[in-house]
Amino acid sequence: MKVMLETERVFLREMNMDDYDALYSVLADSDNMQHYPYAFDEGRVRDWIERNMERYRKDGFGLWAVCLKDTGEVIGDCGLTLQDIEGEMLPEIGYHIRRGCQCRGYAKEAASAVRDWAFKNTDYPALYSYCKYTNIASIRTAEAIGMQFDREYPDEANRITHVSVIYRRLQGDVF
Repeated sequence: MKVMLETERVFLREMNMDDYDALYSVLADSDNMQHYPYAFDEGRVRDWIERNMERYRKDGFGLWAVCLKDTGEVIGDCGLTLQDIEGEMLPEIGYHIRRGCQCRGYAKEAASAVRDWAFKNTDYPALYSYCKYTNIASIRTAEAIGMQFDREYPDEANRITHVSVIYRRLQGDVF
């Protein structure tokens, strides 16, 4: 098990097929994924895991499994991926946390660690987060890690996509 990041209450590690059941409980939950274009089925969850395993090999990062420190239980995913945001491939911090673990600060904790990791380990001048404009919880998580509104634009999947951004600061600055 390769731990990528560690915070006070969670650690993030590369996901693998052993995480299928835990990630299925997050990604196939229609309430949890109400702001996503669809809830996942079994095949999409497998593809999700495989795609992230390929990202680790190709990019050196991807979405990582978010695990509770005290039990090791997988409660979601969080990480950095390259996403098409209004026709441009941009580094995006994404997160999905199981419904029973939401509103406890796990997404903020994991996303903050990913933000710090990305600015330390990549040259990206800015990091983004994007979601359907109605996904207030996700927008609030982005704001909680220092992101600010960047833009909204119409798109087929979300009707309107909301984009948040945070820019790299000078060395030594604390977020």
